Amino acid sequence: QVQLVESGGGSVQAGGSLRLSCEDSGYAFSSYCLGWFRQAPGKEREGLAAIDHDGTTKYAESVEGRFTISRENVKHTLYLQMNSLKSEDTATYYCARQRKPATCSPDFQWSFGYWGQGTQVTVSS
Repeated sequence: QVQLVESGGGSVQAGGSLRLSCEDSGYAFSSYCLGWFRQAPGKEREGLAAIDHDGTTKYAESVEGRFTISRENVKHTLYLQMNSLKSEDTATYYCARQRKPATCSPDFQWSFGYWGQGTQVTVSS
């Protein structure tokens, strides 16, 4: 059974930084594409970043250059380093593991089949 648990959310001033973590209890963690997504109130869930088993990364334009996705396979943990945070980054952030064969990209939400419960990030201006 695959379980994902996010942590590291909180409140921060605009311009600040946060690092989110996601612990994945599932099998073969190192073999899978993993991603970060977020959903703000009243908006659709948005793909932010994805990292493949070989470390290849892809980012949404909205966060490229500010956010960095990384993984530590030994610890079964996925990270999202968020810098230069803006008020529009306020949302619930989710990590996910890809379940269906597809390019490892945050654009392909439909391919991610295991999701965490989310962690809230609030950025005040």
